Parts: sequence; C-alpha cells; structure tokens
Amino acid sequence: MVEESITLGVIIEKRKAQSPWIEHIWAVHSVLTGLPDAAPLTRIAREEGVERFYLGAADLVLSNVETANYRDNLMSGAPKLWVVLRFDASETPSLLTVTADPAEGEAHTETEANHVETVTMASDIAGFIAAFVDAHHVERAFIKRKRDKPDDPRRPREGKP
Repeated sequence: MVEESITLGVIIEKRKAQSPWIEHIWAVHSVLTGLPDAAPLTRIAREEGVERFYLGAADLVLSNVETANYRDNLMSGAPKLWVVLRFDASETPSLLTVTADPAEGEAHTETEANHVETVTMASDIAGFIAAFVDAHHVERAFIKRKRDKPDDPRRPREGKP
C-alpha cells in the first residue's frame, strides 16, 4: 500500500447563537496548507459577533486504495474536505481528522460523538490530491457477485422429510 500525507491547519469560528438555549455555535471556517505560528485554539480574528480560531493541525493521509473516491470528489465540480470534530463536556472543540474521501467522511457521521462538516477544498490541496491520484490510480473492473440460488420450496431438502 502506498500512502502520502500533507499537514493541514483548520480554522473554526464561534458565532453568537440566535437561540435561547445555547450561547454560541462552532463551525469549520476553512482548511489550509501550512501551519500558523500559533497554539491550538488561538484566536486569530474577531469581528462583530464572530471569532475565528486556529483549531489545530491534522495530517491528510492519502492511500492508493482510495484513489477512485478522491478522483470522484475532485471531479464533482465542488471538491470538499470532511473535517471531524469532537466536543468535550465544556463544549470546547477538538480536531479528530480531515479527509478527502467521501466514504470515510460519511463513516465518521455514524457515531453521535463526532461532529462532521464539509468545507470547500483549496486549490493547492486539490492539486496535491490530483497529483497523488495521477501517480497511483489503477482502474479496477467491477465484478458483480453471483447470488446463490434460493432453495426451491417445492423440493425437499436433503436429509429432511
């Protein structure tokens, strides 16, 4: 198996909620290449009602086994990255992973503990993924399984009356 990775930084924002039940809402703002010279959860911008934070770094790991999924994502016309967060008891987010594989992104939604958001993929990240797909993609023929034929209810089973 061939793998390559690129380290990405995740920017999130905290907005004042328009709800009587919660004070604020966290949302993924962007994913970028290169890392800022900042510790995780460092505030990097503040505007009226919105604060942006550098959440932290994650390695986007690409595998030659998943190149068809990456290719389909890139060819969708609006390639995305899936960012997986988890919140602690005080509602502070932490970064679990970032993926470009739609199937993996969807799989992370199967647990209630994860918060999964998609963001538009930056062109430099798309270029890195496209180069990986070009170098490692192998087209595989689709092989349809043959089902076993069901038992004929009119025919007695062997060893049974």
